[in-house]
Amino acid sequence: MHPSDTPSPGSAFAPGSVAFTGAGPGDPDLLTRQALRALALADVILHDCLISDAILAEAGPDARLIETGKRGFTASMAQGDINALIVAHARTGARVVRLKSGDATVFGRLDEEIEACDAAHVPWRILPGITAASAAVACIGQSLTRRGRNASVRLLTGHDMTGFADHDWTTLARPGEVAAIYMGKKSARFVQGRLIMHGADRVTPVTLVENASRPDQRVLATTLDRLPEDLATTGLSGPVLTLYGLAPRAAARALPDLALPQMEFA
Repeated sequence: MHPSDTPSPGSAFAPGSVAFTGAGPGDPDLLTRQALRALALADVILHDCLISDAILAEAGPDARLIETGKRGFTASMAQGDINALIVAHARTGARVVRLKSGDATVFGRLDEEIEACDAAHVPWRILPGITAASAAVACIGQSLTRRGRNASVRLLTGHDMTGFADHDWTTLARPGEVAAIYMGKKSARFVQGRLIMHGADRVTPVTLVENASRPDQRVLATTLDRLPEDLATTGLSGPVLTLYGLAPRAAARALPDLALPQMEFA
């Protein structure tokens, strides 16, 4: 499909088309208005396993909900099967929402699904959402970038299709660097080892945010030196976003007193 054929953000959600939609980090109040409209109009919603029930409740009463979740290092639906489902439902004339946790453009295998739609001549659009890094850093009262500290931030994955993911560890190990590591819970010891091997300070702050923005959100503030041990003893079991180079601002500990999701510091 030529870019000029792609529906504009303000166009109607036409039958037989696909809306690749970011569901945000979990709090339904963080859904965009575009996402809410798409959910209300959808005939079929193919959603990740991390999508909260509160967000799925925004679907229209007649929408068909199909979980197509992928889980790292465990059995899950093959990407080719997901691609085929998207295309098959769109070809019946259904309005299809492909609902992805966070932002659809960040570690969401979006390109593969778009390419499947293009090959089948199925029209599509992208509705961006709030990514987990934005929600996680907001909950600890910090900023991903800061003048005089870091002029860039890296969004990294803890693992890829072949296992633990390698990165530019020499650059990341420099003082003041900040990274948001997605799917990094199981790769914590690998990441720690690579960074220390390349000269990172062992007392570099590391903050892990579990279920960012949700009522059961928890925050673990630790250091690079203690990262694997603290992660193991705390028992974070939900989806975790790792913020390398950032510690919670002291004032963030008062957030539970406000009308915001409860934050438990582990």
